[in-house]
Amino acid sequence: MIPRLILLSLCVTQLAFAGRADALFDLKEIRDAGNLETRVIEDWRPHPNIPEIQQKLVEITVAEWWPGQKVRVPVTLNAPADPAQLPCRNVVVANMPLGLRVSTPSGPALQLLRENGVGVVQVGMGTIDAMVPEGQLHLGMKEQLLQTKNPRFSTAWIWGMSQMRGLTAAESESEYFKPEKVISTGGSKRGIATSVAGIHDDRFTGIMPVVAPPLGNPSMPVDILGTEPAWIEGQDRRFLETVDPGIRRSLGLRKLRRVSTRLTLEEVRAEGWSEKDIMSISGRLWNTSRITRHLDAVRDRGLEFFYNAGTNDSVTPALLELGRKYPEFPIYIVPGGQHGGPGDAGYTRRVTVQPGVVQNFDSFCRHHFFGERSLPETPEIKAVKIGERIVVTTHFQNGARPEQNELSWSFNRHQPYSLPFEYDRWQSVEMLHSGNNRWQAEIPLPDNAMSIQFVSTHVDRENDIPFSISSPLKEMQLR
Repeated sequence: MIPRLILLSLCVTQLAFAGRADALFDLKEIRDAGNLETRVIEDWRPHPNIPEIQQKLVEITVAEWWPGQKVRVPVTLNAPADPAQLPCRNVVVANMPLGLRVSTPSGPALQLLRENGVGVVQVGMGTIDAMVPEGQLHLGMKEQLLQTKNPRFSTAWIWGMSQMRGLTAAESESEYFKPEKVISTGGSKRGIATSVAGIHDDRFTGIMPVVAPPLGNPSMPVDILGTEPAWIEGQDRRFLETVDPGIRRSLGLRKLRRVSTRLTLEEVRAEGWSEKDIMSISGRLWNTSRITRHLDAVRDRGLEFFYNAGTNDSVTPALLELGRKYPEFPIYIVPGGQHGGPGDAGYTRRVTVQPGVVQNFDSFCRHHFFGERSLPETPEIKAVKIGERIVVTTHFQNGARPEQNELSWSFNRHQPYSLPFEYDRWQSVEMLHSGNNRWQAEIPLPDNAMSIQFVSTHVDRENDIPFSISSPLKEMQLR
């Protein structure tokens, strides 16, 4: 008998080939706890050091990705120890390492669990090459994609499925979890998983992705190696000639990891792919995770979302386009913020650990779960060149009075997806209130300035709960 998740794979191929990302997810199957094939690793027990919480570790089946290949991941269920707080109506779905070991949340998630009775579901997933069977799963994924051109066989699909199935595992423990509001969060691949889950599964009522692209492709502009623009290699080569050998080696290893899940031009041509197939695959693989393609649907449903990104992050490269097309998009853009990576790669401003980003998750949860504050307003930003300076004004239309206001800028930026783009230097200055909910600052122009990118960042405090917000990222040509 063919398992139902295999039948799903077979029946969606033609729909997915036509580009219908929504057809990739059958919520009836995803929500069926009967096909989780749950294995209990450690049953419910009190935390050894935190008496307010109890935990359970299980392993579940995400899907039979293709015939004969099941994907299984660990899930740690964290709930209050006090029976009066059960079952959890407010739930956070976050992440844990891939190992079969109980994982305890940290930071705001742990505080919300201990003090507010918020259930925390931690799902263990990672890069495809590291998931079981380690070193093999990504090769099978590539082979399936090569043969079918089906976006089901992509990292975005399995990452998003992991989040959704983790929530199903929690719901199967009805004594402990009866979610009414569910927030998913995570950074990088886990941020993409968060986006996919929030877009396609209406059990999720709020999402806060970090360094995940609301628009554009992550890491590379194309998904078929050998079709990327030639200028990227030239810029990268020149940059690597200027850095310490240790950084050069570290960035080289990161590149190898990034390309390990991608097909090559030689492979797809040998399989008979057309030029149209080759050109369209990048869009079709990532459409399922780009929330800007689904804004009407998620807003009609009432999904609340807030993104956090960095100006220097090649995984969120399309921030200028995002600002042009969606100027009211709710986002906090960290000036100079990098995606991060190896500790010896010279990254100094990793977005995921910035205090404003960490605080934003707590503030988002307190808004969404308890209504303790509203979401901050995205301000407008405008600039005018006057002589050898630029005057920048930020305007909050609805009367917000943020307590911290800063303007940041970078001259002559490198192009997204290049290595030097990740290390571009930013400068900042305090913005002064100029009346009528406007804040203003001036930027002196150096002689060699050909272009400038700028963004304003603000801390909005309501009911003593701070929330960091930014304007759209903008660019001005100067010469």
